[in-house]
Amino acid sequence: MIQIPPGVRRSLILALAVLSPALSAVANEPGRRPNILFIFSDDHAYQAVSAYSDPRALLNTPNIDRLAKEGVRFDRCLVPNSICGPSRASVLTGQYSHINGFYNNTNSRFDGGRTTFPKLLKGAGYQTAVVGKWHLGSDPTGFDYWCILPGQGIYYDPPMIEQGKTARRDGYVTDVITDVSLDWLKNRDRSKPFLLMCQHKAPHRRWSPAVRHLGHDRDRRYPEPPTLFDDYSGRGLAERDQDMTIAQTMNDDDLKLVDSPERLTPDERKAWDAYYKPRNEAFRKADLKGADLIRWKYNRYLHDYLGCVKGVDESVGRMLKYLDDEGLADDTIVVYASDQGFYLGEHGWFDKRWIFEESLKTPFLVRWPGVVAAGRVDAHLVSIIDLAPTLLEAAGVAAPADVQGKSLVPILRGEAPTDWRKSFYYEYFEYPEPHHVRPHHGVVTDRYKLVRFSTPDLDAWELFDLQNDPRELRNVYDDPANSGVVTELKRELERLRRDLKVPAQPPRAAFGDRPLDAATKKP
Repeated sequence: MIQIPPGVRRSLILALAVLSPALSAVANEPGRRPNILFIFSDDHAYQAVSAYSDPRALLNTPNIDRLAKEGVRFDRCLVPNSICGPSRASVLTGQYSHINGFYNNTNSRFDGGRTTFPKLLKGAGYQTAVVGKWHLGSDPTGFDYWCILPGQGIYYDPPMIEQGKTARRDGYVTDVITDVSLDWLKNRDRSKPFLLMCQHKAPHRRWSPAVRHLGHDRDRRYPEPPTLFDDYSGRGLAERDQDMTIAQTMNDDDLKLVDSPERLTPDERKAWDAYYKPRNEAFRKADLKGADLIRWKYNRYLHDYLGCVKGVDESVGRMLKYLDDEGLADDTIVVYASDQGFYLGEHGWFDKRWIFEESLKTPFLVRWPGVVAAGRVDAHLVSIIDLAPTLLEAAGVAAPADVQGKSLVPILRGEAPTDWRKSFYYEYFEYPEPHHVRPHHGVVTDRYKLVRFSTPDLDAWELFDLQNDPRELRNVYDDPANSGVVTELKRELERLRRDLKVPAQPPRAAFGDRPLDAATKKP
């Protein structure tokens, strides 16, 4: 070891003390902190991102895939509450619904006074903006600029609320959101790093593609998921008594068996009718029944849904091109995610809500040049609640103590934290409307899911072994061979509930507008 004389040591310490503030100032210069582009879609299933290699090969998404090739693809990014508004509140706060107070889409309203990561970034010198779907009831706070869809928004010529003023925007909603996002980037204060949250409506129900994407699949007959005709045997009342099947729940609006939508231009209406009318006439003449009818609905659904995804993928391409053209790509973190997963015919379903894989898991891709090695695939249990602390750390801003997510920065750097979560807590509340999925909570590990459904007419436990039953078709809770697993997982579930400060009983408002005891039968 080199011995430093005491006098020299004191001089070095003094010099470092003098230099330290200057070094910190350099580290915090706007140009030294990464820009952040967060692209968030709505109900985008990982099965419809080609980087995730679904066996059905449903759609090619080259622009979203580019983020996987140039960054990291997370294969187990889970959501804490699989429904639109609650997921958005969790992204902003890094907290579960029972902490941030946004439980459901029915009657929850986001408290704009809450601390959010955009507010903290804005306070640290970032220029912040959110464009597109907001769906949180209150106006955005913590943003220098905001331009959002009212409520769910509509697909064609959507009204948008810009800084409190509502005006109609001409065009297809995904294109409009992209245009507004790019306009903000072009006119931003270039002396500051930026956070832009570009949040799409697509591919949310009722899955209305841009007219240019009608017929994109050339009347392809899509491969069917093995569980398209699931009869829910091997599971309980909760799975059987729901209202989200392609067979029974999809209506004529969903399936485009009605007149063309409002707000189309004459040329767009002509193209719409030219695509749908002859196919609808052929469908009516065929008078399909049973499995053949379900197959027709499934294929119409996928045409429309995937057409919406094509628009989102094009938007990602436009955003990435802007970063390239402006020389910003190397200085910008780009995140692509959806607010939750979605069913594309698995178990005969559409929609989300469940703790099961297609609903629970969202696509999650991160590109951060100089930090994330290109082409990585990561299997850690991560979540969208991790976004807030991750982006704050990347910007050099401390996360609040009440944030429940964990920063992904070490994982993004390629490290393997020894203290990373081995289990994940899930909660769902909204019931009985609109899809009659019973409230439930549970614990998820790399192999198992332990779930408890709880309504006045049902108090039931289920256990799924993903290793032996990856499609989650058999509840093995009562199998004596799993008694040890059940005991261990119940202990872990209680630990998570305690650590996450989950109340013993959620407030009545968590479930929606109707009294819970009036919802024991499917409406």
